Amino acid sequence: MQILLIEDDDRVAQHIAKGLRELGHHVEHSSDGRDGLAKAFSEQFDAIILDRMLPGLDGLGILAEIRGSGDDTPVLLLSALGEVDERVKGLKAGANDYLPKPFALSELIARIEILGRRAPIQPEQTRLQIADLELDLLGLLAQRGGRPLDLTAREFRILEYLVRNAGRVVTRSLLLESVWDYNFDPQTNIIDQHVSRLRQKVDRDFPVPLIHTVRGSGYVLRAPA
Repeated sequence: MQILLIEDDDRVAQHIAKGLRELGHHVEHSSDGRDGLAKAFSEQFDAIILDRMLPGLDGLGILAEIRGSGDDTPVLLLSALGEVDERVKGLKAGANDYLPKPFALSELIARIEILGRRAPIQPEQTRLQIADLELDLLGLLAQRGGRPLDLTAREFRILEYLVRNAGRVVTRSLLLESVWDYNFDPQTNIIDQHVSRLRQKVDRDFPVPLIHTVRGSGYVLRAPA
């Protein structure tokens, strides 16, 4: 893990850095609040260990700047202010965890490794695009080459599934289960009928088709080479 340690007590900082480095983590250290904030913005870190009381800019001020920029890097806040209201204040400011001083190094390492394993929250995807085909997932609208496609709700769902799985063969059974939400007889031609109409709308009047039939398997949506 790439870890930023912002701590002005050199003895504490050396103790933390040594323990983390022995486990193979890379630690960047800063003893000043403003310098630490600059480092946070200049490099990509998996986690930040942040002291509450710092010269230049305190921990809550750093947190406000980091979260205000949209940066969701996990932050473990350290502080000698261990009262409940102080811990709550730190968590509300944007810290992911709060560890009062003094602390056991083993606990700090366990907490920071857990934070580092957390996947960042991804914004909800509202648009999909492959080649000149674009899908607006909120408005249920599709267009190709800037030209709107007049799709039914079912056709839009089929196209969305194909786009999300672009480059991979999608079987008829997968489409039935994913788009119809039922386990139809895989021998039914309902999929072929819908995909045939969809291909007419998506590929008609365009020199290069996007939707292809894979004989004996299903379909694949593939961008032009």
